[in-house]
Amino acid sequence: MANGSRSGKAGKASKEAKAAAKAARKAASKERRTQLWQAFQLQRKEDKLLLPLMIGALVGITVVLFLIGLPFGIQWFLLPVGILLGVLAAFVIFGRRVQRTVYGKADGQAGAAAWALDNLQGGWRVTNTIAGTTQLDAVHRVIGRPGIILVAEGAPQRVKPLLAQEKKKVARLVGDTPIYDIVVGNDEGQVPLGQLQKYLTKLPRNIDTKRMDSIESRLTALGTRGGPAMPKGPVPGGAKMKGVQRTIRRR
Repeated sequence: MANGSRSGKAGKASKEAKAAAKAARKAASKERRTQLWQAFQLQRKEDKLLLPLMIGALVGITVVLFLIGLPFGIQWFLLPVGILLGVLAAFVIFGRRVQRTVYGKADGQAGAAAWALDNLQGGWRVTNTIAGTTQLDAVHRVIGRPGIILVAEGAPQRVKPLLAQEKKKVARLVGDTPIYDIVVGNDEGQVPLGQLQKYLTKLPRNIDTKRMDSIESRLTALGTRGGPAMPKGPVPGGAKMKGVQRTIRRR
């Protein structure tokens, strides 16, 4: 009898846990849809080409696949496929145009590079502001498969010596691990903010994750003292790019 009672309680607890998990998933899904809708509304107000491009992609791809299917008599089979591909293309266009708007607003502002690095996707290890100045120039450190990347933002005449100093410190601890240094900006020899993530992902893969863990431990032990806190780069109207991009990928 006691065993039956315990079994009943366990079953009830299990049902309650499943119900709670289901409710949590629904709430998370609703939050993602709300965030996506808010980002769409903000972008639509600023970008007059957004809707025509999204609708054009949806209609264009659908019509093309329908016409391809006509000679073979499979147009009605290809129609829903075309609609799905068109919706996907519309979401891709939306995501890219939101990204371009966000980076355009952040470009040139203090902390913009730190914000862009925080939005990196994948196994990057980012440490913001390992060195800085009172004028809000900063050097950030990224550990990834290419090795170590030092990313500087601010006035070139101030950040270049800062970058060289940090590179020398890091080189003492990491041996033959490749070290890349980047200055974010729009002048010659600099990497534009909007191209920063793309630039990092195109670097060659030189080390594995085990080596990354070892390097991260050594550099953490170094205890590099950061400069003044850097403000994050702005996002239009509170639309968070990281969440928007994640939601678009899930769709």
